[in-house]
Amino acid sequence: MKILIADDHDLVRDTLAAFLSLEPNLDVSAVESLPAATARIEAEGPFDLVMLDYGMPGMNGLRGLGEAIGLNGGRPVALMSGVAPRAVAAEALEAGAAGFLPKTIAAASLVHAVRFMLAGEKYAPIQFMTAPEAEPEAHPLADKLSGREREVLGGLCRGLSNKEIARELELQEVTVKLHVKTLCRKLEARNRTQAAMIAKEAELI
Repeated sequence: MKILIADDHDLVRDTLAAFLSLEPNLDVSAVESLPAATARIEAEGPFDLVMLDYGMPGMNGLRGLGEAIGLNGGRPVALMSGVAPRAVAAEALEAGAAGFLPKTIAAASLVHAVRFMLAGEKYAPIQFMTAPEAEPEAHPLADKLSGREREVLGGLCRGLSNKEIARELELQEVTVKLHVKTLCRKLEARNRTQAAMIAKEAELI
């Protein structure tokens, strides 16, 4: 059985790949982004199971999930995340994901989930899907940002260009450029890439 893991965190990606490679009859490949995953699917696929990190470069929310599902020839594609709320998990399953795997999942449960999805079943941990969601604590940086700045920051975190963000938010490109400059100042970031990294680490988006 061929499995493809896509995650931009080296430690998570390598740990998952090494762990699943210990299982009999599992041939595991690993890449660092959605573009790398789609290229690997086109070159070597379809895979018996593709596992995508929700927050990695190129995903653009659930758009990346749909793209991978379309490329993988009807074989299962699952979503992984350490921060996505239950609503995202439910939406992913509704969109055709074979499962949703919180990164807090225990090792034994991970193997069970992978085997379950390889068998053609859908997987989502009952405890995660039914537990009441706690109110998130506001990060100190959040108070510094306006609603519009958060929207622009969301675009940065998804790897969008100023032009793409402007089109999505129906703004002038020069306005987006000004927002990016302000965001870098407020977040004490050297550039847009660092601003996106700070936002992800602080879970602002």
